[in-house]
Order: sequence, then C-alpha cells, then structure tokens
Amino acid sequence: MTALLRIPSATLPMLQITHFALSDIPSTHTKNTIILSETACRNSASALPEDKKDDTDKMLELFSEYYGEHFLDKTKLYPQIRETLHKLADSGVKLAVATNKPENFAVKITDALLPEISFVKVLGGNSKRPKKPDTAILDEIFAALPDEENRAFMIGDSNVDIQTGKNAGIETIGCVWGFRGRQELEDAGADHIANTADDIAKFILE
Repeated sequence: MTALLRIPSATLPMLQITHFALSDIPSTHTKNTIILSETACRNSASALPEDKKDDTDKMLELFSEYYGEHFLDKTKLYPQIRETLHKLADSGVKLAVATNKPENFAVKITDALLPEISFVKVLGGNSKRPKKPDTAILDEIFAALPDEENRAFMIGDSNVDIQTGKNAGIETIGCVWGFRGRQELEDAGADHIANTADDIAKFILE
C-alpha cells in the first residue's frame, strides 16, 4: 500500500517575497502586487508594469534567491502529521511525496521537517516532466515500488491533487485544512475527505 503526499506551495508569505523581488527592480515596487504561489511568481509578468515585462526573469531569479534562504522560516508541519506518517510507516505503508513545488526545495523541506521518515521518492516540479494533474510524477513513483504495491492514495488539499489521483486511477483523500477548503475537494470528487490528519490513517488502514 502506498500513500502519496504533496507539499503545499505557499509555505512562505508570497507578499514578502514579491516585495523583495520588486524592490530590486527599479520603478516597479510602486505597483501593489500580491503573488499567492510560486506558480504565480513563475508567471510574474502579470505582476509587472507594461514597461517592465522584460524584468520577469530577473524577478524570478530574485524570488528563487530569497526563497532559497528563507523557505523554512515559516514552514512547519500541520498538527498530527508527523504522528500520522509514523503510524502509516509502522503499518507497512510506503510513503512518497509528489508536489509541483521545485524538487530541490521539496527535498530540502522534507529532509528538514521529517528527517526520520523514509520516503520511497520525494519528487517535485522540474523541467523533465509535466506538472500535476499530469500523472508523470506518480508514474515515476510507481516505477520505484514493488509489483505487489497495488493500492495507492493521493493525498492533498486542492482540486489539482484530486484530479491527479483520478487521472492515475487511484483513491484520493482531500484535506480540508489546506488552502482551498472542503467545497473544492468535494466538487473535485475526492473519494475521502479528511477533517484531521488522523482521518488519513483511518482511511488508508481501514
């Protein structure tokens, strides 16, 4: 049995990062901008005035620089996540991380917050594979599992996570404490809705 987790992308206030980036691009910091996720920062042309669209690459470079130094400043586990992962691992469930967050940061965050947990794979966004809801990231994880691992769960807090699981033909667990909420998860057709981290273990081990 396998549990596939994702790491929320908004682990640091994006307004702070964006202001840092904009302040280093002349004449752009006067435009009020909020970037809610790293994906939005990668599309940061929309955050710049028309006469500064050519600074998009510079903004992304500054974002990466700042985030690389501060990505753990305000990042912490949700309540009971550590205990739930230990319960699953102790029950023989194989764990993996599948996220659209850049892979180098996904690995660093996982190593820093959950050093004692053994993950089959920690995979994130890179230039080699398409992002979720494409199943490429899950296919790579499945390829690293024994053939007898025939039941899997995609666990996340957004419709993209649920759709990824459905595209791969596996069960999905939507977590209501994330950034999107219950309605989006229900609308996406999540097989299970977790109100607490302990619910995740109950769904998987039932």
